[in-house]
Amino acid sequence: MDFDRRIERVLLAAIEPLSSPASPPGLLAATQHAVFPGGARIRPRLCLAVASAYGDPAPEAADAAAAAVELIHCASLVHDDLPCFDDAPIRRGRPSVHRAFGEPIAVLAGDQLIVLAFEALARGAFHAMASGVTDARRAVRFFEVLGGGVGMPQGIIAGQAWESEAKVPLSAYRRAKTGALFEAAATLGALSAGQDGAAWGDLGQRIGEAYQVADDVLDLVGRPEDMGKPAGRDGALGRPNTALELGLSGTTRLLQRLIQDAVEAVPQCPRADDVRSWAVELGDRLLRVCRGPSAALPTVSSM
Repeated sequence: MDFDRRIERVLLAAIEPLSSPASPPGLLAATQHAVFPGGARIRPRLCLAVASAYGDPAPEAADAAAAAVELIHCASLVHDDLPCFDDAPIRRGRPSVHRAFGEPIAVLAGDQLIVLAFEALARGAFHAMASGVTDARRAVRFFEVLGGGVGMPQGIIAGQAWESEAKVPLSAYRRAKTGALFEAAATLGALSAGQDGAAWGDLGQRIGEAYQVADDVLDLVGRPEDMGKPAGRDGALGRPNTALELGLSGTTRLLQRLIQDAVEAVPQCPRADDVRSWAVELGDRLLRVCRGPSAALPTVSSM
């Protein structure tokens, strides 16, 4: 499942229409800075892996859905780094967008990426209908799924908002902050292949939660030069962190359970074993984070 070139191609295609003399050059540069170069692109990989499990009958629809999910993720990173939230100076080893271009432009760049994501998703829904894998009524589900992964009550906006509450239910925080967009990625992959995406939600949610757990460990024991972002921010800002609450041994057990749950959640489909193998390999990488602070793994926030 080598999707690297495919993902970069569709992201470039999504950004390319902005390269116009009519575009404010600073905002254009900030938007590009937020997307390229990327992290591990795990969310679009998950989307394409699920579509491929059914033979990828409408690749243009799957590509558009994968791009939409990653653009939303990039937007969330831009906003997450702002001074009103984490005030992070670096992201993916480079100055964060607000440090490079200023806070007003960073806000607008994040907003622009959200708009681009839904434009890409509209193209995906159209390609799914044109390919005959879905009808107009079911195409609406594309937007419902992505909207649910982004907004309240259980999307990434809600996850960010929990950080401003006095009491934070840790499981709900993980599910919203990170799991929700992974769930949307898996569901959209199935929808783009003409399937009922609901069956794939559990897989995405478990993988997303596992990523957040691993990122919590890295925030505790990782090195900024390895992570591409500051370490120790959760403790400094009083943010929820599974590793701080459960300790490394308890966090490792939780991570093992989430990975096993993810593998078991893969629905029956023509290439289910491919998706299970992908999940196992990903889980092994995440477990190395808990077993050794020097493990080289990009953080969930850098991906």
